[in-house]
Amino acid sequence: MKREAKLNKQQYAYEVIRSRILNGTYGPGQRIVIDQIAKEVGSSSIPVREAIRQLEADGLIEYKPNSGAVVSTINEQEYLDTLSVLAVMEGYATRISAERIGDQVLNELEELNQQMQKALEEFDFEQFGRLNRAFHEVIYQQCPNQFLLDTIRRAWQRLDSVRRSGFTLVPHRAKHSIKEHAQLISLIRTKAPLEQIEAYAREHKLNTVRAFVNRKPNPSFAYLSSI
Repeated sequence: MKREAKLNKQQYAYEVIRSRILNGTYGPGQRIVIDQIAKEVGSSSIPVREAIRQLEADGLIEYKPNSGAVVSTINEQEYLDTLSVLAVMEGYATRISAERIGDQVLNELEELNQQMQKALEEFDFEQFGRLNRAFHEVIYQQCPNQFLLDTIRRAWQRLDSVRRSGFTLVPHRAKHSIKEHAQLISLIRTKAPLEQIEAYAREHKLNTVRAFVNRKPNPSFAYLSSI
């Protein structure tokens, strides 16, 4: 019972800190004050420290000399490197998911893509980003490789904190992303060769990398969608 209570406190501390990083309450480079969080969540410092170690494994927290645990920072090159690696992982995850996807899932993907189009027309880019994530999650729910999915999701979490810190939206990329989703659905529905599906899914992600590299700064936006 004591071990279960300890784990519950650790998980609660993890969720509190993680949510604050992802919603921007804790910005990049901000120091995590362990005693303060322990007081807030009603625990000793031990579950909080263990939660921080878990967040460090997720890539959301790093340790710095003389500062201790701080919210991870990332530069543009590291951001692009992460996206490029994700392109390979997500391409493979889509490939091994595709042969398990039936009509019901395909219909769900089409509905999500239509909702993305509506969000784009309404300039609701945060909703667009959430729907985009949901679109790919629906595909990956069919993937039997849990280690691959866990690795992809940790990378997503890392990128979530970056987007919150103010990277620029690439507006035209969102429109192209919807078209690429429709083509990906078509490839899966028509049972195209798995290597073709993998290559297309990989290029879908790499197109975002290229769009980001070639973007023109636009101070009106502060959210990068359609990754």
